[in-house]
Amino acid sequence: MKLETPLVTIFKSNQETFNFLTDLNNFEQLMPDNKEKFEVDGDSFIFGLTGMPEIRLILKEKTPYDKIVLGAASSKLDFSLTIELNQVSENSTSAQLFFNGNFNPMMAMMVKKPLTNFINALSNNLQNI
Repeated sequence: MKLETPLVTIFKSNQETFNFLTDLNNFEQLMPDNKEKFEVDGDSFIFGLTGMPEIRLILKEKTPYDKIVLGAASSKLDFSLTIELNQVSENSTSAQLFFNGNFNPMMAMMVKKPLTNFINALSNNLQNI
């Protein structure tokens, strides 16, 4: 299952945006309003949203100022969340989130709407950093 957000503009430099996103503590500011839990542990964080199981994401890859990849810590859920950054100007960056999950069709049908809402909330909140 592949999902992507619309391109958003962040009024910060590419480097500032990248540094913000590679500090996992900052993801708490990007979480949707229905966040019930958020804890950072090294290169990973765990979060819980109302009506969803808790999920741990691990920082898997970071390409300075261009790309950040987070992945599921559990082998039961095989997915990644990629954030691609592009410098628009000295003080402006565009960002887009891509979710790529390996789910069976039944699971994909059940999680598509909540996941779409989740990554769109992250993307929308990213505009306000």
